[in-house]
Amino acid sequence: MSDLKTQFDEAVNYIQTAEGDFQPSNEMKLEFYALYKQATEGDVSGKRPGMMDFVGRAKYDAWEKLKGTSSDAAMQQYIDKLEALK
Repeated sequence: MSDLKTQFDEAVNYIQTAEGDFQPSNEMKLEFYALYKQATEGDVSGKRPGMMDFVGRAKYDAWEKLKGTSSDAAMQQYIDKLEALK
């Protein structure tokens, strides 16, 4: 496993299990979500959720902004964003 992938997995684990001090805003959660999806699945696919699916639509839009970003670049951005918050 590459060093970047290991660091990424550790960062994802930290965010998923963090308690107490780490309370990201909804906007920050969306950014982490989009970076995670771009890193693990690539460019967004499928139809944009309907007007009444506010959460789904926000997630789709956040992910779509990263279209064309490589998996490695998305992993690095995810790690850097988390490090900046620590």
